[in-house]
Amino acid sequence: MAIEIKAPQFPESVADGTVATWHKQPGEAVKRDELIVDIETDKVVMEVLAEADGVLTEILKNEGDTVLSGELLGKLEAGATATATAAPAAAPSAAPEAAPAAAADDAILAPAARKLAEENGIDPNSVKGTGKDGRVTKEDVVAAIEAKKSAPAAKPAAAAAAPVVTAAGDRTEKRVPMTRLRAKVAERLVEAQSNMAMLTTFNEVDMTEIMALRSKYKELFEKTHNGVRLGFMSFFVKASVEALKRFPAVNASIDGTDIVYHAYQDIGVAVSSDRGLVVPVLRNAELMSLAEVENGIVTFGKKARDGKLSIEEMTGGTFTITNGGTFGSMMSTPIVNPPQAAILGMHNIMQRPMAINGEVVIRPMMYLALSYDHRLIDGKEAVSFLVTIKNLLEDPARLLLDI
Repeated sequence: MAIEIKAPQFPESVADGTVATWHKQPGEAVKRDELIVDIETDKVVMEVLAEADGVLTEILKNEGDTVLSGELLGKLEAGATATATAAPAAAPSAAPEAAPAAAADDAILAPAARKLAEENGIDPNSVKGTGKDGRVTKEDVVAAIEAKKSAPAAKPAAAAAAPVVTAAGDRTEKRVPMTRLRAKVAERLVEAQSNMAMLTTFNEVDMTEIMALRSKYKELFEKTHNGVRLGFMSFFVKASVEALKRFPAVNASIDGTDIVYHAYQDIGVAVSSDRGLVVPVLRNAELMSLAEVENGIVTFGKKARDGKLSIEEMTGGTFTITNGGTFGSMMSTPIVNPPQAAILGMHNIMQRPMAINGEVVIRPMMYLALSYDHRLIDGKEAVSFLVTIKNLLEDPARLLLDI
């Protein structure tokens, strides 16, 4: 019985998708619930699974093709078995040993990645896969190509006896299409800067008390909460929630000529992944404990790396926090994620001399940045909001006492 393989039903916010990777080719056997094809949308990669055991008979949409919700992608013959090609009788004795290796390569190498590797002389076995079950993706091959370009510079150091002459002025270029996620992020960033009166205000926070609290209780915290580690982000989330309650405009959004005030705090946490920046949302963060916040962030991070974030997990949000400090950033002006009205930027913690009570002391300091939509938020509100976060973090007891 022939079964139609169709694209998933996309949410209203997703117009279409792109066929990213076919994990099976016509004639290959598939098992029920086995991954057949990945569909990349503006936000996530959606997996299409086999509905029954059988053989993939036809591919109607190739990798790179645009597909609509529910559109036919290919066909599967349920109950059929793959036909095996008999090996030649006079095959060399080494051939049977090579066959399993080739099959293994096909299992871990996406078709698009295989083609790109062949075009650029890349050995697939030398590429570390970051996809599902260690699968080598197109992005992995692109990274290997870039690494190959810099390899000649490293070889002379290894060969001490014979210097290696490399071609000077290498002007090789490689054109790689943007992923849908990267293109969508670019579109939204330009849209935000074009349609908002965006400003950024800065402050700095002394992290002494937070670091001392974390150092004192991190082991007990991890033991009490089943391995959940106490980080800095949970304190920033809780401080932001409290500040958003005090300054509702920062938690609001503009819809046409209306201002929508939200009685809840859904905090988006920017997460970097191989596919680009994604912003999963902690729903009702005002009801979450520090442990729940930390566990949520760790879960989002793992899903982002594995490409498992759902559209629902990245939809909405009333306020966003981004931490450039994890990459060493000292100062930045984050861009607001529309239709939100503001975004908080965290940065690197640096030991700096500070004047405290007339004396110069060394303190762990972090610069904070709040970018906001000036159409909705006045400068006084923005500055007061950031000062509130600063005060709550420098005296964490305020978070417990609600003062």
